[in-house]
Amino acid sequence: MDIYFITSNAHKFEEARKIMPYIKRKDLDLTEIQSLDSKEIIKAKLKEARKKIKGSIIVEDVSIEFEALNGFPGPLAKFFVNTLGVHKIYDMLKSSKSSLITERCTIGILYNNKEYFIEGVMKGHLAKPTGTNGFGYDPIYRPIGYKKTFAEMSMEEKNKLSHRGLAFRKLRKFLEGAKK
Repeated sequence: MDIYFITSNAHKFEEARKIMPYIKRKDLDLTEIQSLDSKEIIKAKLKEARKKIKGSIIVEDVSIEFEALNGFPGPLAKFFVNTLGVHKIYDMLKSSKSSLITERCTIGILYNNKEYFIEGVMKGHLAKPTGTNGFGYDPIYRPIGYKKTFAEMSMEEKNKLSHRGLAFRKLRKFLEGAKK
């Protein structure tokens, strides 16, 4: 059975494929509703993707929650970073009392005509923008207990720690159990 990861982001697909080499990518332009609830966003994406693809479908939504901003931007993370960029975000938050950041990857999978949700959560701190690897918030995100930002790590290092890596390892385990 084919399993399609619906994403226009080649970086996300490569990270996921390192964990699940058998998945296939479909670059579909799905409408992304605006909501502070990742599951609502994912349900809408799955519903739309179901009309276009037969087989198992994976979609995901990433939230980044800055404690200094009371959890904002949450699921609006992509729009926040695309509008401001990591350097402005860092400048805006560097003097905050809290540098804590939570990254959350919520995966929705349509498997055997049922929806399942899996989440990977990672905590870290705001860091001065460094590194050239990765994408999005990677240059300003330093995982708790590490001296490097995600942008300073190889994809393999990042995948061992990241919210997305954790979520896709959970998904792989779920699918391995479901096939038995």
